[in-house]
Amino acid sequence: MSLAKPIRRKLDLANGRVDLSHGAGGRAMGRLIEDVFLAAFDNAWLAAGNDQSAFEVAACRMVMTTDAYVVSPIFFPGGDIGTLAVNGTINDIAMAGARPLYLSASFVLEEGLPLADLVRVARSMGEASRAAGVPIITGDTKVVERGKADKIFISTAGVGVTPPGLALSSDAVQPGDAVVVSGTIGDHGVAVMSKRENLEFETAILSDCAPLHGLVADMVAAAGPGLRVMRDPTRGGLAATLNELANQSGVGFTLEEDAIPVRAEVAAACEFLGLDPLNVANEGKLVAIVAPDRLEPLLAAMRAHPLGARAAMIGRAVEDPDRFVEMRTVFGGGRIVDWLAGEQLPRIC
Repeated sequence: MSLAKPIRRKLDLANGRVDLSHGAGGRAMGRLIEDVFLAAFDNAWLAAGNDQSAFEVAACRMVMTTDAYVVSPIFFPGGDIGTLAVNGTINDIAMAGARPLYLSASFVLEEGLPLADLVRVARSMGEASRAAGVPIITGDTKVVERGKADKIFISTAGVGVTPPGLALSSDAVQPGDAVVVSGTIGDHGVAVMSKRENLEFETAILSDCAPLHGLVADMVAAAGPGLRVMRDPTRGGLAATLNELANQSGVGFTLEEDAIPVRAEVAAACEFLGLDPLNVANEGKLVAIVAPDRLEPLLAAMRAHPLGARAAMIGRAVEDPDRFVEMRTVFGGGRIVDWLAGEQLPRIC
């Protein structure tokens, strides 16, 4: 019997597909992890080959988040499920005013998924995490039978640290506070929907998927304790975010329709699809509530950053025992901006 070391066969990443052996814990799974995920993420924590990663953190206030990502199609104009998972997790940490440190990622793969698609997703995650300076240091992979998933599901977790003395809270909004958005709304949801429905527009509509922690750091430095709370308006869009804050803080909001930045092509697409931009998901925008005396410094800092160049003050918090979000329309009337009764855009993030 020969004791020679077996030949290491690489996966056929161009033409192969995920099969159940890739989740069975054996040699095939090892090849999948090494050829796809280790190659894409490439850092010292993963190279150690442990079931966990250890890291040093100075005594401080920490932030942790967890999320799951399902989107159809998995590739869309301006991004894919991989960039969505990395940037979305970073942004959840950043909304606490925190600096993201590390990420984890867990994958549920459907039997039959082309390996080329998996490689593309993994590489985009690696590129996004390196660009943001937030490495993916641990993870897991499972494979399920064909029909038991929709190509790929990604679950993530992230940890970060907050600056000393900063404690943003969703119940801290006060009447008179200003409502600020970091830029145009609705881009991500319309980009995904246009790809899903094979719609073409004269001007390409791209997802706004981006990591916001750099912008947030500048905002915290500019507004200090005058910054009440921040949220990224993902599922349910701006409308859901403000209704949630109104309920948690016991205030209402009055918005100005003509102050809310919406790209002309996104507005046109929403009209065509029967959507309201206020309800459409965003993945690279934030909503901030700030004290009136810190509004101008905050806007100046945001507009000096590439991801906040179109930042705008769109309304104010008001005393309202009913906690309504109302909007003055461009025609001089008013309407209630309510929660969605159901799911407007399924599988958007």
